Amino acid sequence: MTIQQASAAANRFGLGARAGELSAINGDPRGWLLAQLGSPPRIAAFDGLTDSPGYLALYAQVQQQRRDARMRRADAPAAGADRGTPPRAGRRDGLRRALMNELLVRQGVAVASSDSFRERLVRFWSNHFAISVDKRIASLFAAPMEREAIRPNATGRFADLLLAVERHPGMLLYLDNQRSIGDDSRIAMGAARRSNRPQQARRLGLNENLAREIMELHTLGVNAGYSQTDVVEFAKAITGWSVLRPRDRIGAGGGLGFVFRAAAHEPGGRKVFGKTYRQQGEAQGVAILHDLAVHPATAHHLSLKLARHFVADDPPAVLVERMARTWLASGGDIADVCRTLLASDEAWSDQARKFKTPDDFIISSLRACRLDDRADITLALQLQARLGQPPFQPRSPAGFGDVAADWGGPDALYKRVQAAQEMADRLPAMAGSTPLQLGQAVLGGALDGQTATALRRAESVQQGVALLLASPAFQWRA
Repeated sequence: MTIQQASAAANRFGLGARAGELSAINGDPRGWLLAQLGSPPRIAAFDGLTDSPGYLALYAQVQQQRRDARMRRADAPAAGADRGTPPRAGRRDGLRRALMNELLVRQGVAVASSDSFRERLVRFWSNHFAISVDKRIASLFAAPMEREAIRPNATGRFADLLLAVERHPGMLLYLDNQRSIGDDSRIAMGAARRSNRPQQARRLGLNENLAREIMELHTLGVNAGYSQTDVVEFAKAITGWSVLRPRDRIGAGGGLGFVFRAAAHEPGGRKVFGKTYRQQGEAQGVAILHDLAVHPATAHHLSLKLARHFVADDPPAVLVERMARTWLASGGDIADVCRTLLASDEAWSDQARKFKTPDDFIISSLRACRLDDRADITLALQLQARLGQPPFQPRSPAGFGDVAADWGGPDALYKRVQAAQEMADRLPAMAGSTPLQLGQAVLGGALDGQTATALRRAESVQQGVALLLASPAFQWRA
């Protein structure tokens, strides 16, 4: 039983066992997991990466280069010049290299981490607060948002995590809140005074995107009973939540690129989900977020998502309710909710297992095979995209799917077999080790007899490792 729990700790709660890891945690699997719920460790690999204010400044420079290029093209006919394609802006190349480096470092941290339960929680919250890089502006901030807002708060109070994410430039720009202006704000009133159509000028644009997704996806859930009026009132409360711009005074913002623009904020009290908020300015939106973070609907919605992610596609209702009660009793303490999960027999039962997403499959394969240099990880990112889950590209604020039906189709499984072979082909000969020994080391009690026989009969290390990675036993977080 202990070796089975060690395998579950590393492979279902973590990101997949590395060789030697199961024997190291075999004595106390739950204790190994619980130890990862403390303060987040410093990760040296992230040192030197550009922060969000830096990316905002670089993006502003790229935008200026684009405007300059358009002006040159527009002026070219009058000057009799060639209107051919202008050279690519140098800073755009720099941004592309920086963003690729972000992905490589992120994956490298996951492959090497000895705290893979914490890393899985980081990835869970990153997918919960999804922003998709197919929207150009979001491509700059998905990885920094995970580093700056999610990672430090992944096991803390949900209210702190929620506030950090919703005020991060990544989320504000992805859901267009920097454009949201209250109809009765100072900006709207000034525009009305300068216009011969004052009523139209005052309607510069209240944007409901962020408010709607916070309520529908990030906190309460779609069936919590809030109304369109609640969404509109919440959207008014967070008008003025914006990002640093080049013309802002030095020192503006909260350190990670957030700026509250009082002139864009809709004045007055707001009534959201039955409660009236009379706070002024930024504090109004903060107060609403704090209440949403500990609402019973939020407790149930997120306890269900956590249980679904770690236990089963259809987790036991009794487990979800137990976690939700802890959520409410602790004021939304994520670590306490996770402790309740880990203390529950349902989380360790033989029926508790999850089919790996492409991200799970690729990361666990890299960890099992110790494929951790940049060339290996670059290939792995390409394979993950081929399998349908390119990092930070869910194409929806709802994030990637988290149940077997989303990833287990015949074509998807065939592509996994191909990916398994490509990764196995990168392996050198394993000194003194065999594919069977590798399977025993990373799957423990989850290695079934049929797979063990196939590994024993493999004609080469590469063939055996490919069989292991493609095996049904490896496709499940059991």
